[in-house]
Amino acid sequence: MKISTEGLKSFIPTGKIEELIASEAHAPESRIREIIAKSLDKNRLDPDETAALVSVKDPELKQLILDGAHELKERIYGNRIVLFAPLYVGNECINDCVYCGFRISNKECVRATLTHDELVHETQSLVETGHKRLIMVYGEHPMYSPEYIAETVQTVYDTKYHKGEIRRVNINAAPLDIEGFRTVKSVGIGTYQIFQETYHQPTYEKQHPRGPKSSFLWRLDGLDRAMQAGIDDMGIGALMGLYDWKFEVMGLLYHTIHLEDRFGVGPHTISFPRIEPAIGTDFAEHPPHQVSDEDFRHLVAVLRLSVPYTGMILTAREPIAIRNEILRYGVSQIDAGSSIGVGDYSAKDDESKKKSQFVLGDTRSLDDVIYELAKGGYIPSFCTSCYRAGRTGEHFMEFAVPGFVKRFCTPNALLTFAEYLYDFSSKRTLKAGLELIDNELAKIEEDNMRQAVTEKLTEMKEGKRDLFF
Repeated sequence: MKISTEGLKSFIPTGKIEELIASEAHAPESRIREIIAKSLDKNRLDPDETAALVSVKDPELKQLILDGAHELKERIYGNRIVLFAPLYVGNECINDCVYCGFRISNKECVRATLTHDELVHETQSLVETGHKRLIMVYGEHPMYSPEYIAETVQTVYDTKYHKGEIRRVNINAAPLDIEGFRTVKSVGIGTYQIFQETYHQPTYEKQHPRGPKSSFLWRLDGLDRAMQAGIDDMGIGALMGLYDWKFEVMGLLYHTIHLEDRFGVGPHTISFPRIEPAIGTDFAEHPPHQVSDEDFRHLVAVLRLSVPYTGMILTAREPIAIRNEILRYGVSQIDAGSSIGVGDYSAKDDESKKKSQFVLGDTRSLDDVIYELAKGGYIPSFCTSCYRAGRTGEHFMEFAVPGFVKRFCTPNALLTFAEYLYDFSSKRTLKAGLELIDNELAKIEEDNMRQAVTEKLTEMKEGKRDLFF
């Protein structure tokens, strides 16, 4: 694949972002309240409004932002949390990103790529714990071509095991050209995720000195090419710690605005991982712009308010206590029962850590996570109905922007949760989960919908599976 940046221009206005953050540094309480109210009416914020929120320092105003983000999440997403697992297919890489354990110059990294049989075994291991949704992760290397990605995705979809199968595969891989994206789309992927890592171009160029990823513009244009290829489900993200988190939040907003303006569809998800330690990677031990827990709470809440209708992903990089708290402020998806070493799910070995990109903060099993979510009043969801019913991209936005996600997704969340409980859960999780489902059924206001969900739950108890609206 030939990389060409001819004709590409950055849509990230670096100077303007810095100017807005500085000029909005002392926004009065009345303006902060107005901005939060606009978001609660399910309107995306403008850059100057987001700049005002990220610049807040007063603890009471910060609490207003946290409370607003929690209320917005409840209004749009309800109390459901979508679950997935990462599946690392290979860690070969020709880039030399200074913060990454997979970088080509890291001699401590043990390189591995799953064979066909190993991939099947990894998938079976995930399916037998109850997973339905995966994100498949690939290093950036010529061997992980679009054809290879498509082939491995198809292998996962074709793997049926006991009571389950994977119903949605998302992708985290290198940016492709338009034809490459078309190849990957042809096997029915869900979201294609490309993290810009940092939207501050001088920092980007410093931290990505060699390899295809060194091109800021090629990466920034990646999701535009995906859209041109017909992939309308996109995920964006920034790695918090490479540069000032306030700038990165603004960059994520400008990327959202760019996609909306050009294609009429914003990102399906936004991710905001913090840099975590990685074997053989001194840089990751002391990132130059390390984000404190307080600032992390703040940035998550501001993102939630800035883009009300976009899913937000919180990964198992974070420790359990932080994950449990941050759920309140806008997160709609988390991974659970995760392993990030190549081949870890089916065959952990002594070199597992050396095959991993970084260190996880939350190593609980899927069942433990689900039990704690249920006890905390959250509905664990494995729903894939929008994807399979064609409610993606522009069609998804027709539902999401007015705030109908809660109405459509809660019933499907309950059904997929019940499926997990009957087929995979421990006894304690089954008990807690069924109690939660009974409580949630009583909250469904529409009689017809409550009756329809009840009927499908009865069918599920009798053995039917994969029921959705």
